[in-house]
Amino acid sequence: MMDERYPIGKFTFDGEITTAVIKSWVKEIEDLPRLLRAEVKNMNIEQLDTPYRPGGWTVRQVVHHLADSHMNAYIRFKLALTEENPTIKPYEEGKWAELPDSKLPINVSLDLLDALHKRLASLLNHLSPNDLKKTFIHPKSGEVSIGRNIGLYAWHGQHHLAHITSVSNKKNW
Repeated sequence: MMDERYPIGKFTFDGEITTAVIKSWVKEIEDLPRLLRAEVKNMNIEQLDTPYRPGGWTVRQVVHHLADSHMNAYIRFKLALTEENPTIKPYEEGKWAELPDSKLPINVSLDLLDALHKRLASLLNHLSPNDLKKTFIHPKSGEVSIGRNIGLYAWHGQHHLAHITSVSNKKNW
């Protein structure tokens, strides 16, 4: 039985991070806002406020979480590119999902993701092989390379998109 928390599985990548792999991941990052917008465009308020699984976030919270998380990712990439192995600040994503802005209309975060992903894709498409090896320190995960973090965020977008598509399919929306 599929774990509803991880509809596409957890992020794993043990291969070589090649130019082709990076291009594929960046394309996924670039495409996410369009795919997300298409998935939620016909949802009504009740559907947006439906959890993707029992005890899980609502579709609305997932959309806002993607904006929160990918803003943090963008900052982490820039820190790693401009500082020597910086330690980043984690955040309490579950608590962020309960803040008042998580109740806003989803277009606020969809528009933010459109702009953010344009900037993020531009940044990532211009990295050198040496840039991909630069790292930051995550206090819980340890040292993370820019190359691996690109893969993680490509997965992260697909992971949450799958939460939304799975509830949509399950409920026949």
